[in-house]
Amino acid sequence: MNLVAGVDSSTQSTKVLLCRADDGSVVAEAAAPHPDGTECHPDRWWEALTAAGRDLLERADAVGVAAQQHGMVVLDDGGEVIRPAMLWNNVKSAPQARALVDELGGPAEWAARTGSVPTMSFTVTKLRWLAENEPDNARRVRRVLLPHDWLTWRLAGGGPAPAGDPALEPTTDRGDASGTGYFSPADGRWLPDLAATALGHPVELPRVAGPAEVVGETSWGAALSAGTGDNMGAALGLLLRDDDVVVSIGTSGVAYAVTAKPAADPTGLVAGFADATGKFLPLVATVNAARVLDVTARLLGVDAAGFSALALAASPGADGLTLLPYLDGERSPNRPSANGVLRGLTSANTTPSNLTRAAVEAVLCSLADAIDYLRACGITPGRVVLIGGAARSAAVRALAPGVFGMPVTVPEPAEYVALGAARQAAWALAASSSAGGSPGALPDWPARAAETYEGAPVPGVRERYAALRDDAAAWQLA
Repeated sequence: MNLVAGVDSSTQSTKVLLCRADDGSVVAEAAAPHPDGTECHPDRWWEALTAAGRDLLERADAVGVAAQQHGMVVLDDGGEVIRPAMLWNNVKSAPQARALVDELGGPAEWAARTGSVPTMSFTVTKLRWLAENEPDNARRVRRVLLPHDWLTWRLAGGGPAPAGDPALEPTTDRGDASGTGYFSPADGRWLPDLAATALGHPVELPRVAGPAEVVGETSWGAALSAGTGDNMGAALGLLLRDDDVVVSIGTSGVAYAVTAKPAADPTGLVAGFADATGKFLPLVATVNAARVLDVTARLLGVDAAGFSALALAASPGADGLTLLPYLDGERSPNRPSANGVLRGLTSANTTPSNLTRAAVEAVLCSLADAIDYLRACGITPGRVVLIGGAARSAAVRALAPGVFGMPVTVPEPAEYVALGAARQAAWALAASSSAGGSPGALPDWPARAAETYEGAPVPGVRERYAALRDDAAAWQLA
């Protein structure tokens, strides 16, 4: 029986799943935390992977790594990490994002070349920030990697001497590369001139591996798959249907679909990413998601169950309370300097139940907007697949169908990013042992159990949210 390991190196932690290669059943799992914040030294990810993978990884015949997108890992000539990685949720490069968009032809040109209009999350904007704010570090940069690239490289034996081989060529995949801002998803190739323009000098970029390629071998002889970004990994783990739109409510909020054709949205609301299989993954991401619910629960001194009970006890629309949930700035729409706004407070409606209801409705309205942005790119959702930590909330599950205006399917709780990384590893393992190395089809693992929720539309909720969102745009700095 072959075993495969899937790694999810997220903002908050590393999760490792050990699975049967033939059917994806989970044999064992473990996790280890990451430091909080918007920067992290990659060594902390390696330490977490070592801790979570102890007694698991060396049992695997193949390993795949999926990790948070966009993070900037910069290496010098000796393979040493120059500075802590700037993560996707680091908003410091917002001015550089605006400047790069203007400098290199405007939003339509960026969308045409890279599939996306870069915001402060994209790696290319962080390279420009580094050049302007840490020029000595910028001059030392020889290679730029993404978090999953770096972890796969380390597992293959890359790294600074004497423990690693700094000359070992790193690899990446189309999916994660498409979130850098210097890659063309439509053509499947790097745009090194954009990286060089941002940083101020040419830089080495990892080789883009094929979807089912074995890119290396671990010290214990396991095959290494190409790996991918976290959203692409989740798409693999969910075994999506053609008309599915995934909504993930975790540290960030995300809505995406797998498509046969690339997207190029000049408004910048939809990022035209690639997926991990050779297709495409148009995606909308928000900075504010489950944390909005956590902050509200902390404010009221209730746990998750108490929060849901309060929200479900309130009437639709929270008796006129409407929250704009931009507590930490926002990415979609692109308002990095925005903040949260609570409208409609009266002496009668300022209750714990209404506050919790307003928080849930705000997050759901933000993601309903994200679904609408995908529709504008020609995607017609047949159903919404709801995942992420907040999908475990009874209030979120109950209220989502009414806000989204369609049924919502909630798969059983699972580490879908790590599961997708394991499925990719199983695919690469099968391809490596096939005649002629043909990639073949993805392993046909059975879908997880799921429950479908339905609900009547909630008149006025999205309209009031939209009015507040648009009004705030006029008086909050972008």
